[in-house]
Amino acid sequence: MRKKEILWLYIFLFASLADISMIIHPEINYRYLTKPLIMISLMLYFLQSTKLIKGSLLRITVSAGLFFSFLGDTLLLNKDLFLYGLGAFFMTHVCYIIAFKLTQNQTLNLFKVNFIKMFVYNIPLYILTAFIYFLIHAQLNELKIPVIIYTMAIVMMVTMARERYGRTNSASFWQLFIGAFLFFISDSLLALDRFFYPIIDGDLYIMGTYILGQLLIIMGIRSHLLQVNKASN
Repeated sequence: MRKKEILWLYIFLFASLADISMIIHPEINYRYLTKPLIMISLMLYFLQSTKLIKGSLLRITVSAGLFFSFLGDTLLLNKDLFLYGLGAFFMTHVCYIIAFKLTQNQTLNLFKVNFIKMFVYNIPLYILTAFIYFLIHAQLNELKIPVIIYTMAIVMMVTMARERYGRTNSASFWQLFIGAFLFFISDSLLALDRFFYPIIDGDLYIMGTYILGQLLIIMGIRSHLLQVNKASN
């Protein structure tokens, strides 16, 4: 890694640890600084490490996904802006869905896709999602439609991450898939904490899974690019 890449990665780690420490010790509250810095630094790390694909659709979509994550994190600092934060993260998932499709070595041919097999593989995810929605739906009120739309987006994001199996190297697949699933877990915990029952130390688990998930997604994309670059040389 080049020095600038390492610098932004260190800033990401520092901001993440600082933000988590402020969740543990709420009397020290500078989260309006630390929380936005997490995604800003990760985005700048990604941009520094992908200069070779400058201007590519992949670089644009991942960067946009990280920017919308930064926007969502900032908006969710104010609980009254939850719907706007939800919209920002919806855009993150749309960007990631496109990016995950672009980080596959094989072109997807819809005529050759076994949709029944795809559905069966994703049944555990669908069941888990349906169960979480069953728990929270009574408290959603006017947010019901936005939450349903958002839920469809994040499920599609995790599904697209799983569909990369066999279409990229093993390290890239597992890093990105685990990252996407942790993102899903983070959002699920947030939904349960807000609309079902307050979770003890909920913010800690929500941010912990979210930060690790985002980092693994970026590392998974980076692993794919390293393989592609190595194969082309």
